[in-house]
Amino acid sequence: MKGETTKEKKPFKMPHLLWIMFGIILLSCVATYLIPAGQFAVNEAGEIIGTEFQYLGYQTPVSPWNALMSMKSGLAGAATIMFVVMVSGATINVVLDTGVLDDLMNWAVYKLKDKGAGLLVAMMMILMAYLGGFGGTDALIAVVPIGVLFAKKLKLDPICALGVTTFAALVGFGTGPAQQATTQMLMGVIPYSAFFTRLVIMNVFLAVAIGMMLLYVKKIRKNPQASLMYAQGWRPDTMAEGESEDQLLKKVEMNWRKMAVIVIFILQYLIIALYPLMGGDSSLTFDFMIAVMICTMILVGIIGGMNADELGQSFAKGLASMAFVAFVIGMAKVISLVLDNGNVIHTIVYVLTKPLLELPKSVASVGLTVIVSIINPIIPSATSKAAILVPIMKPVADALGLQSNLAVVAYQMGDSFTNLLSPLLGWMIGSCAMANVPYSTWLKWVFPKVLLFIVLACVIVFFLTATGWSGVI
Repeated sequence: MKGETTKEKKPFKMPHLLWIMFGIILLSCVATYLIPAGQFAVNEAGEIIGTEFQYLGYQTPVSPWNALMSMKSGLAGAATIMFVVMVSGATINVVLDTGVLDDLMNWAVYKLKDKGAGLLVAMMMILMAYLGGFGGTDALIAVVPIGVLFAKKLKLDPICALGVTTFAALVGFGTGPAQQATTQMLMGVIPYSAFFTRLVIMNVFLAVAIGMMLLYVKKIRKNPQASLMYAQGWRPDTMAEGESEDQLLKKVEMNWRKMAVIVIFILQYLIIALYPLMGGDSSLTFDFMIAVMICTMILVGIIGGMNADELGQSFAKGLASMAFVAFVIGMAKVISLVLDNGNVIHTIVYVLTKPLLELPKSVASVGLTVIVSIINPIIPSATSKAAILVPIMKPVADALGLQSNLAVVAYQMGDSFTNLLSPLLGWMIGSCAMANVPYSTWLKWVFPKVLLFIVLACVIVFFLTATGWSGVI
């Protein structure tokens, strides 16, 4: 009718993670009323015997109030992991606040400005992948404008700008050896164990990513009309009004201080990874980690030119940024407690693994990777996903007889590549906006590459399982 205003439908917005976690806790309580209680048999060492399961014949439900009463126990049970995560986040924040990572990027871009396009693209992708693999956060979205301007310098399209920045960073972030410490801790695995295997895996995927990118660069340099952005108005010589190459090509000196910060930052991961291999007391692993990270933070801050107040403020800011993440990890422990006290976790695991138990172990591990890959675009946050899936995935891996670090690799491979497709990942969708690449165009370019990555990931997981990989190195 005239004069009536029609209300616009608001687009669906994903609820805040806090409410998602409370919702999962509530659903876990409901599950203890509905799912038949059951248990796997255990051996003398207390280990699950995945082939022997029986239903209890009665329910042991957990009420929502009792779940809330378990919050303190859940937070206390996850306290060690929570503190490690907070200190790790604070240390990374100090490194970011020194500005060294930005300077490293500008230095690399300036030094390579007169080299061939292929070499430049490869070097940029290596740099971004390693930044993503060792210290990656969504703060790396800040380098997208550098990628945009530099792509224009090389007469490449905006997709290439994303390719040398966000695409490479997310490949490193997803497969890097330093990005699954939280998942390892939740799975009961020594953090940073299998560091060198993961480093090799990251470099395999990085090499494939570089190859893909170079093929695309070669194609559009030969025929600009082959660019997916050609229909969007991109032309090789396009430069927006008021834009200057000087915005990009900043001469930055990498002095000994900056190089020392980078070396110390990377060295901390190597020291932590080598600790158990060099005979370190496994019961003190977390104590050692926190000690190394605090020493790293102090050294990086001092060498990076911070005074005492600046260093303290940066560390506090980093701690604060990880406080909620730590709380979510505690809530994940509550979910485990509810399902465990309700005696339904074993039933869920039994139902999920029954089809997989019929399969060879190596095929079952690939199944875990595929499942996580499907879930990943819906819950792109690695911490959120680990908090939700690990309480289920750990007993599933135990029931299948999968070595815990192998289960982490299967999880990591699924957690990696579909991030590049997710419209819910702010890092990805924000990068598209900054580079002026329509999301649909980005999907068209990246989707086949993601499929290839997933196939390669499944091959790697299958190989590690079939060869009996120990997960130590």
